[in-house]
Amino acid sequence: MPALDAVAPEVDRGIYGMPMFVTVPTGDLAASVDFWIRGLGFIDLFTIPGRLTHLRRWAFQDVLLVPAEKPVEAPGASVSFACVLGQVDEIAAACEELLPGCTTGPQQTPWNTVDLEVITPENARVVLTAARPLDPDSPEARNLAAVGIETPRT
Repeated sequence: MPALDAVAPEVDRGIYGMPMFVTVPTGDLAASVDFWIRGLGFIDLFTIPGRLTHLRRWAFQDVLLVPAEKPVEAPGASVSFACVLGQVDEIAAACEELLPGCTTGPQQTPWNTVDLEVITPENARVVLTAARPLDPDSPEARNLAAVGIETPRT
C-alpha cells in the first residue's frame, strides 16, 4: 500500500517466465550495465558476454541490455517501473552523479504518484513511479472520482 514509509521488496533472483520485459539496445554494454545498476538500482541477474545482460529490480521488472548502435535521441515511448517514495530522491541523486542532467523531476502527478524521468546512456526514457498515500477527502481523490476511480475508505 502507498505510504510515506513504504519499504521496497527484495530483488527476486528467481528464473521465471517473464510476462513482460524491455529490451534496450546500447552502444556500450558495460557503461549501460553500470548505470542501470548503480543509478536505477537494478541487479545483473545474468550476463552472456558480448551478447546480453539481463537486469532486474523487483519481480517482473526485467530489462535486457543488448549491443547495438546508440539512438541519436530519446524515443517518444517510455517504460515505467514502480518504486516506493523513499527511493525516488536516492535514485535521482545516483543517476545525476553518474550522468549529470539525465533526470527530470521528481514531480507529483494528478493520478497521485511521484514520477522521476531518467534518460539513460542509451537514450531510453525510464520513469520511476511511486504511489502516494491517498486521503479519500483530498482534492486528488475528488479528481480521481471525477473520472470514475473511487478511493477506498478504511
